[in-house]
Amino acid sequence: MANVVVVGAQWGDEGKGKIVDWLSQRADVVVRFQGGHNAGHTLVIDGTVYKLSLLPSGIVRKGKISVIGNGVVVDPWALVDEIDRLKKQGVDVTPDNLLIAENATLILPVHRELDVLREGTQVGTRIGTTKRGIGPAYEDKVGRRALRVIDLARPDRLVQKVHALLEHHNALRRGHGQPEADATALMTVLLEVAPKILPFAGPVWRRLDDMRRAGKRILFEGAQGILLDVDHGTYPFVTSSNTVAGQAAAGSGLGPSALDYVLGIVKAYTTRVGEGPFPTEQDNEIGQGLGERGKEFGTVTGRSRRCGWFDAVLVRQAIVTGGIDGIALTKLDVLDGMDELKVATRYELNGQMVDYLPADRDRQAQITPVYETLEGWSDSTRGARSWADLPATAVKYVRRIEELIGAPVTLLSTSPERDDTILMRDPFTD
Repeated sequence: MANVVVVGAQWGDEGKGKIVDWLSQRADVVVRFQGGHNAGHTLVIDGTVYKLSLLPSGIVRKGKISVIGNGVVVDPWALVDEIDRLKKQGVDVTPDNLLIAENATLILPVHRELDVLREGTQVGTRIGTTKRGIGPAYEDKVGRRALRVIDLARPDRLVQKVHALLEHHNALRRGHGQPEADATALMTVLLEVAPKILPFAGPVWRRLDDMRRAGKRILFEGAQGILLDVDHGTYPFVTSSNTVAGQAAAGSGLGPSALDYVLGIVKAYTTRVGEGPFPTEQDNEIGQGLGERGKEFGTVTGRSRRCGWFDAVLVRQAIVTGGIDGIALTKLDVLDGMDELKVATRYELNGQMVDYLPADRDRQAQITPVYETLEGWSDSTRGARSWADLPATAVKYVRRIEELIGAPVTLLSTSPERDDTILMRDPFTD
């Protein structure tokens, strides 16, 4: 049986939470391998809405093990709050069903404060981050000065590491005209939260290897989308981690041979939160209508998402860089009732046709999408659970997308409800 990696193949918000939750009934283990609590996954199960940011989507299923891998940056206070919130909804989170990599990097108050300072400045490029400290935490990780989960178990060494970290951060704070962070205050809150986090911590890589050798099915859950990858996305308007499927190996401690099938999640149209290029954006009634019908508001921030037509150029590119084998097409029902639909098949750049998004920001700003117009449908697709339930023109739309992106549709989602899903191929067995 295959291990499956789920990644977003656009700018995030593609509906990964529902798909991962739906797939998790076939899996034994669900692993988050990058990002932090800037990711928002909304699950709707039997009418109950669960909003997850840091915990893997499999946590709401009994009998499954959820794992936060070493590639994730962990805000311990946000994690405790999320666990408490789920417990109030009847979901028990214990060391029996949640494991946290002991070598995962911690997000600290100084990271959140630095993120806010940078986003509020008038100098430099405004990225449009969630201001949760994700980027600054990754910076400290790469700079080899980060605090990690395992450091909470050694207060004697932790104090030295806190002072070393603040030597760097206080220089930045002085540069922003802010008072220095106090080491004693930071130590106090860290020691308070430590006993709430440490029971979950351990050598995740070893546990995952044991489970893999025992024949357990592993589902790797990505956050954000490939177009936000720090290397392959629309830089600098990207997240601070690698979001491609290859990161599932590095961010969990299992090697690439553990990754058998990559499923890319793709909306039937396109959305984006924050700043950055968006070739098919519809800043008009069409975009507004998509946003209203699709309830396009960020799970974490509540910000309205920018909406536009499906961009086959970008999805094709994401399929290559993400190593995607098949896609799950979500929110098809949002297109119900539209007379015609447009799909970008290529771009025009300075009089020439190009079939990819250039890396250069100036060239990105100069491209014009070239659209193919497809017939819409008046019948509802919402809640469809079989291919035969779909209008003929909706089937044609899906088939044309498959042709344009060069990948098969493995799953088709027709509402936020868990069971409103059409399975064409099982990623765990194909």
